[in-house]
Amino acid sequence: MGLIAISETPLHVLAVDDSNLDRKLIERLLKTFSYHVTAVDSGSKALEFLGLKDVEKMEKISSFSPNPEVEVNMVITDYCMPGMTGFELLKKIKESKSLKDIPVVIMSSDNIPARINRCLEEGAEEFFLKPVRLSDVGKLKPYLSKNERKTTEEEECVSNDSSRATYNDDHNDDDDEVEASTDEDEQIQMLRKTIEEQCVLNDISRAMHNDDHKDDDDEVEAWSDEDEQTQRFSKDQSC
Repeated sequence: MGLIAISETPLHVLAVDDSNLDRKLIERLLKTFSYHVTAVDSGSKALEFLGLKDVEKMEKISSFSPNPEVEVNMVITDYCMPGMTGFELLKKIKESKSLKDIPVVIMSSDNIPARINRCLEEGAEEFFLKPVRLSDVGKLKPYLSKNERKTTEEEECVSNDSSRATYNDDHNDDDDEVEASTDEDEQIQMLRKTIEEQCVLNDISRAMHNDDHKDDDDEVEAWSDEDEQTQRFSKDQSC
């Protein structure tokens, strides 16, 4: 019998860049490492893909939930984009309770230290200068693995909670059965005690009844003796 190969689900990276050329380049580099890639051309589309719609009208992004049908392990985004910049996208992701743990990497053609530091302070994992190289993409694996482990741990926590709940339910059922069995044993013991007490009472009653009959017999015997004596006395007088 041959062994069945189990294929692992590839890690999912969301790539965001308004430049079609740069978007295709980063997509190709990511696929070289066997990542599953979704590419969009704006920050708004990225948030929509993550399940955050109507981003311009949102007062608190943390009140929204991510797309339950999509699991994204990392976001890699260009810094300079029309509408919503990569820095603004980074901030919205990190401000979200549901998305803040997703690693974010920023790309830019401009080597501006202040910009780089600002992105890193805001929570970006890396800041790559364009054109992005294969060696740059190779640096992403630890962040992706870390995020995957966190997701797995959360799933295990949910599974463990479910197992504990099932275990407690089973033990509660066992406790109920033990309690019911204990109640039955107590009832049997009480019934047995009642029967024993009744037997004792019956024995006492029979003993008292026998004593009464014995006293009656003694009285009858005494009367018989007196009659015999009287008869003998009468006979002697007549002689």
